[in-house]
Amino acid sequence: MKALLCLFLLSTLSLTACAQNSPPDCQSEPHRQFDFWVGDWVVSDKDGNLQGHNTIELLLNDCTLQENWRGAKGSSGKSFNLYDRQTKQWHQTWIDANGGILYLDGTLQNEVMVLEGERLGRDGKPVTHRISYTPLEDGQVKQHWQVSRDSGKTWQDAFLGFYKRKSSTTAM
Repeated sequence: MKALLCLFLLSTLSLTACAQNSPPDCQSEPHRQFDFWVGDWVVSDKDGNLQGHNTIELLLNDCTLQENWRGAKGSSGKSFNLYDRQTKQWHQTWIDANGGILYLDGTLQNEVMVLEGERLGRDGKPVTHRISYTPLEDGQVKQHWQVSRDSGKTWQDAFLGFYKRKSSTTAM
């Protein structure tokens, strides 16, 4: 009977109506691999200089991590991160307040989330971006953003930040 109902709904409404009857299973181990990044963070460079504040939260039945970045010098951006069951990879779409966008894909490698993507640089030539997120023993997360202009033969640091969880007394 339920199958007939879904068939009827599919023919008259949309696939979404049937999909809502059974929520997606985003509690599997691969879906939880990036949960170490969830939280409210103060982000500093290796010398302890404030770089910004970041809030990462779970949304959409815990299937999506949303990042909300506020840089110390006024920059801002968001990313949406999810585990793609079909490709068996993580995907991140980063957007910023200046109209920039970056698409990254990757996997958890030895407890480090490594995401890569390519887009054209200001000179019109391809630039590969690689961002790794490493959970540290003290509860911090290290974010290491590197770029390559020679298809990954050599890499340059674009950003190295250390995420420390905000305490209830930490001001924004």
